Amino acid sequence: MEGYELAKACAKALSDKKAEDIVLLNVSDQTVMCSYFVIASGKSTTQVRALGDHVEETLKKQNGITPARKEGMREGRWGVLDYGDVIVHVFNEESRLFYYLERLWDSGRNAERYTD
Repeated sequence: MEGYELAKACAKALSDKKAEDIVLLNVSDQTVMCSYFVIASGKSTTQVRALGDHVEETLKKQNGITPARKEGMREGRWGVLDYGDVIVHVFNEESRLFYYLERLWDSGRNAERYTD
């Protein structure tokens, strides 16, 4: 599973746990580190941790995929799951507004809001 298909699987797992404002950003023309960012918000630090755990568990169970790295989930402000071609960012609301990754990476044509 690669690229868009993997990004959609991550977004669905986030949606299943009630993540808010899920965005898929195709960054393949802007960086060589990955093809997609999946960005989502949780309402609390507890939900941010739960969202990260759910994505990790779902992808492992359904596809046998585990992240190469994960950072920040324990703190629950901004967690990152690195699946190689897809990097999942899960924020609490305050951190998402502060870092505003969409502003940095959205070219106007590469963003897709996920709806289930």
